[in-house]
Amino acid sequence: MAIGNLIASLRKKSSLGSAGKLEPYYPPTQNVPLGLPKDVESLCPECGKVIAARILERDGKVFMEKSCAEHGFVRDLVYSDAELYKKCERWTYEDGDGILNPQVTGAKSCPASCGLCDQHISHPILTNIDLTNRCNLRCPVCFANANVQGYVYEPTYEQVVEMMKMMRNLKPVFPPAVQFSGGEPTLHPRFLDILKAGRSLGFSHLQIATNGIRIAKDLEFARQAKESGLYTMYLQFDGTSDGVYRKTRGLSGLWELKQKAVENAREVGLRVVLVPTIIKTINEDQVGNILQFAVDNSDVISGISYQPVAFTGRIPTEERERQRYTLSDLARDIEAQTGYLKALEDWYPLSVTSPFSKLLTSIWKYDVAKITSHADCGIGSYIFVNRKTRSVIPITQAIDIEGFAGELNKLVKQKIANIRALTALSAQHLLRKFFREDRVKDGLTAEICLELFQGVVDKEAQRRVELVYNWDMLLVGGMHFQDSYNYNVDRVKRCCIHYAAPDGRIYPFCTYNSGPVFREKIERRFSVPLQEWRDRNRGAEEADYYLCRT
Repeated sequence: MAIGNLIASLRKKSSLGSAGKLEPYYPPTQNVPLGLPKDVESLCPECGKVIAARILERDGKVFMEKSCAEHGFVRDLVYSDAELYKKCERWTYEDGDGILNPQVTGAKSCPASCGLCDQHISHPILTNIDLTNRCNLRCPVCFANANVQGYVYEPTYEQVVEMMKMMRNLKPVFPPAVQFSGGEPTLHPRFLDILKAGRSLGFSHLQIATNGIRIAKDLEFARQAKESGLYTMYLQFDGTSDGVYRKTRGLSGLWELKQKAVENAREVGLRVVLVPTIIKTINEDQVGNILQFAVDNSDVISGISYQPVAFTGRIPTEERERQRYTLSDLARDIEAQTGYLKALEDWYPLSVTSPFSKLLTSIWKYDVAKITSHADCGIGSYIFVNRKTRSVIPITQAIDIEGFAGELNKLVKQKIANIRALTALSAQHLLRKFFREDRVKDGLTAEICLELFQGVVDKEAQRRVELVYNWDMLLVGGMHFQDSYNYNVDRVKRCCIHYAAPDGRIYPFCTYNSGPVFREKIERRFSVPLQEWRDRNRGAEEADYYLCRT
């Protein structure tokens, strides 16, 4: 039953409590040290050894400093705004369940004992499965290094199904979403069959991390993907002009294809999340344009996942310092370029959503995956967009997030007899209590907000919201994946985005793509030489959706 319907059936039996001002509430963490400076474990960028590091504040910014006995001193910028860094620390719910059936027990060290080990604290909310390292682009910023290794990594259909089954069997809760990535996942010869298999295994959200070329050029393929179970297209989207893509992707004509991919997604009923890679001095001036494009297309675009560039290879110090872009840079640029969100007021760590996942667990009587990632991993905010008036309301303008999240977290921890009914009813009361009616417009209500929240994890609720209300809700988020210069081992242990691999193991994102870079080991083990693949697949590269040859 929908939360809103459950509330409606119970509303007559209870009266609404009066609103009051709470003292600041800081959620519990698992012995995570708050404040600066702090000592952590990191990696040497040269030799990869685990070394001691210190995170400290200097001139209003946050830096990591470390020294390797062999390769010397390294300093890297972690956050350009220390106040936002400390705010995110305070509001990070890191009460993760861990993995009850880890594949590696008795692990001695992180990140070396990976696969997934018993030191891991957070359960995954998203599974990545690379379908191929082939791609129809050659992007200079691609962390996957697709198309330049001299071999082709392309798991078979059977291997991919086994990887999904492995993730499906994780306890205490399996990740609800699978994202097929690469390379370009749509190039896998059994892509549609893989989607159907994922749907049959019970994953609620099937996604692709894609450059959008094949979706843009082939409407029928987009329709077949939707019918096979694809729900969301995570679309590579670095800006709103062709000049940007010439810089970031090394090719002209991509801006037109990006727009066409969104149009085709709208036509067949796919959701879209824009995924920009942001590099300072290259395209940081585009973050506002990207957000405005999402607002203008909120009927089909459900969010943005900005990704500050990670330097997965060696890079000169001056160039790294010039191009390093942090999450606080993103928050500042969004404010300066759009005015929709304020840097210090409207952004929170992604795990601030954890209490709501706990609420759904209480109501639905089965475990709902919750985000309990490290504070440094990502930040975000929601905005409400009215389809008729195009007005934009930040969630923090409509709701006192700190009051609501803090009280909700306390509520769902209570052990009461009729937990399902009472938590739902109490949540409605809490939302109304912390709803800022005097700061919203165009008919936005607490009830509409609750329905929009449920639509994030419930497809049927999403369809109902689209039919009944004129409001869309967009996630505006930033994920800063690690590289060896800013590597924090504590972040790895709390990673919520994992890769499934054909060796039967599971790897956190920042051990698969950086640090130990298990990607290279896996791909080499399960690949074939490039020429051998070409001999087996003559003519495959002539398909009209290719822009660059393998």
